[in-house]
Amino acid sequence: MIDCVIFDMDGTLAETEEVHRIAFNRAFADFGLDWNWDVALYRQLLKVTGGKERITHFIEQTGGVADPEFVARLHRAKTDIYTGMVDAGAVPLRPGVVDFIEAARAQGLTLAIATTTSMPNIESLLKSTLGAHWRDIFPVVGAGDMVEKKKPAPDVYELALRELGKPAEQCVAIEDSRNGVLSARAAGLPVIAVRSTYSSDDDLSAAAVELPDCEALTVDLLERINPRS
Repeated sequence: MIDCVIFDMDGTLAETEEVHRIAFNRAFADFGLDWNWDVALYRQLLKVTGGKERITHFIEQTGGVADPEFVARLHRAKTDIYTGMVDAGAVPLRPGVVDFIEAARAQGLTLAIATTTSMPNIESLLKSTLGAHWRDIFPVVGAGDMVEKKKPAPDVYELALRELGKPAEQCVAIEDSRNGVLSARAAGLPVIAVRSTYSSDDDLSAAAVELPDCEALTVDLLERINPRS
């Protein structure tokens, strides 16, 4: 029986990726770089999980050598820009998410998060959308900077399961990307996949259920989930 729902964040709880893209480009400009990640390029770069990893990949793909200290400084600057935008209300939760959260909590389900993004990004988004007591809603959070390997590796889901003290068969993941679906499946969780703007072309066939958007999310769906699917 499913009694816990573990959410991905970027693209799933909220359509954050366009704001991330803007923040990257502003950080590049602040550092005097002539890089510009347009929508088409960023869609490809999202196949690399993690902001620092994405910057490193871009540098190496364009013939450069990535200095880890420089990448870390650039990524910190980008994070500051992004969280400032989110704090100002630039990113709402996706339509249907709040209704699902309220219905799940009313039925006594435990909610958690497993994401590749960093804790400052998580705190900024959830505080701005759910309020200062968002930890009451999501008592367990697994972030990308807490694990050795990011999605599609299962590490962050395995971390969340350990913190929850629950077996994978009692939980379901909600994801929007191929890497996310593969990560949850590798940890033994069934997945509900919701399409998002930047993952619209992803192969989500490994999910137990695929939905066009978060407005189609209902607690009743959990009764259709086979823990082994």
